[in-house]
Amino acid sequence: MSDRPLKLLLIDQDPIFRLGLRVALEAIPNLEAIAVVETDTVSLQILAEIAEKDPNQVNLVVLEFGNSRSTTSQQLGLQFCRQLRALYPNLPILLLSSIQEQGLLLAAKSIGVNGYCPKGTPLPELVAAMQEVADGGSCWFQDREAIITANSSLLTPNSSFPFSKLRNNLRLSGIANIDATLAAVTTQLQTPGLPVLDRAILAGQRRELLAARWLLNQLLVSPQERQKEQIPVADEPPLTPLFSSAIQQRQTVSPLLSPGTLQSALFTSCVTKLQLPLRNVTDIPLEIDIFREDKKRELLYLILQKLAEQLDELRTSQIEINQLHELKNTLIRDLWQAAIIDFFGKFSRIKIVNQNIEIVNLLLQNIEVVQRDILNIIPLVDELYSYLLFQTELNIDNNSYPVVSAEANSQALMILENLLIQVANGVVQPLLNYLADVEEIKQNFYGRQFISTREIERFRNDLSWKYRLKNYINEPKAVFESRYDLFVIAPRGIANTSVYAPRNQELVKLSNIPLVVTLLLEFSDAIAPRLKSLLAVFGSGIVFILTQIVGRGLGLIGRGILQGIGSVSSVEKNFRRNSDRPK
Repeated sequence: MSDRPLKLLLIDQDPIFRLGLRVALEAIPNLEAIAVVETDTVSLQILAEIAEKDPNQVNLVVLEFGNSRSTTSQQLGLQFCRQLRALYPNLPILLLSSIQEQGLLLAAKSIGVNGYCPKGTPLPELVAAMQEVADGGSCWFQDREAIITANSSLLTPNSSFPFSKLRNNLRLSGIANIDATLAAVTTQLQTPGLPVLDRAILAGQRRELLAARWLLNQLLVSPQERQKEQIPVADEPPLTPLFSSAIQQRQTVSPLLSPGTLQSALFTSCVTKLQLPLRNVTDIPLEIDIFREDKKRELLYLILQKLAEQLDELRTSQIEINQLHELKNTLIRDLWQAAIIDFFGKFSRIKIVNQNIEIVNLLLQNIEVVQRDILNIIPLVDELYSYLLFQTELNIDNNSYPVVSAEANSQALMILENLLIQVANGVVQPLLNYLADVEEIKQNFYGRQFISTREIERFRNDLSWKYRLKNYINEPKAVFESRYDLFVIAPRGIANTSVYAPRNQELVKLSNIPLVVTLLLEFSDAIAPRLKSLLAVFGSGIVFILTQIVGRGLGLIGRGILQGIGSVSSVEKNFRRNSDRPK
């Protein structure tokens, strides 16, 4: 395998897969994705431009057969491979696809495709296949699987005993699957806003997985192997529990990662979360609620991609950490503008009455309102950029999280998800202000429940009330309580949570109605305990009067009435008895 840098062009129609693979490959040294494109036409344009400047700038093409499901798309994919081989005969091609039909794979091999890996191949194996194909070799999944199996059998302990090899392979495979599922369940358990029932079910699944892993180790490990694992090294004395736990704790923290690796890990987690449902499960309306779920996901992915590009530009410009606070509003505004331009199309137009209006130019005119209502008040942006660019510790929720810890990644993920959702709200807000009831917009973007004009106006009114409540009540309350409200992506949809953060400077600047709200909250906190005590005493007095005085009096009166009725009845009986006697 050569040591030359691997520079590839990725072609795939799935935006989720493109972004996920791009983010994952950024962490690989000596590997660079020169371009990540959606269509064959764009890829040919890029290759033509590269060929004029530097033919060696790309040494591998990784592609999918169209959408891999349609027969027509697969045939077009084969045709594109022929065209690519004719134009660039020395350029290696690796097919990274979900197709498994042997006929198509043989056809691809016959026209000059150099290798094939199915989607879902582990990243180390995929990178090895890419390097092998780029070096002029041929790597097809079936052949590679056989080679890996043969190599793993040579490395298995007790290889002279077939049963031991089989047992050990089964154990390692089972533990790998259990660990992968366990990691996914643990990640879901850490999601804020998880319902109690879902949390209980996931906790039960986690216990079952731990028990299954223990059983697998007990059943498929021979006594000799277990004895080897339990014998301490002769040169090292057995560790005391204190030192053992300390070493275990230290080993859970990875060594310091490069900024690119740290960003790749965080963005990969975010890409996984973005595949969850995006229905708003809070009682707070969001601008993106009006979009269909596929449009929500597309917009959020686009913003994440633009953020990745922005971070790359900041690293290239060698920005200093003390400049982040000054540039925060500018960075978020640029992110919002780039998202609008790419999401709607820079030169897209819409016809209203007799005018052709440029959508992007119209939406960008609302920058001041969007910045005031949404962008400038997105919380913890400085902390997120500093964490990704300079690997600073995260000081959130009254805790300091080491930069490479799982807790820091979890906290940064919440901040990142909130940033994406709020910027997406900012993208949709001017659309609702200017083009909310345009039929073309409704057909291309809106969910079915927001097709009618009445539902659109009702939705806009809900948003207006949200901003009134936020500006005058909810935000002052959050400032007074020293917390930030964040929107996050949970398994059931978009949920909200809150984190602690000192906001004393904002509290001092409050005035008018927001200040009155905080004073009322303070007065309520001061008077509530005394008022509760007074009401408790007053309530006890009322209960005493009703039960001991009024209740007993009513009881005595009732008893007297019953006794009187009884006396009258006895007199009447005696009178009747005397009157019936013969005279």
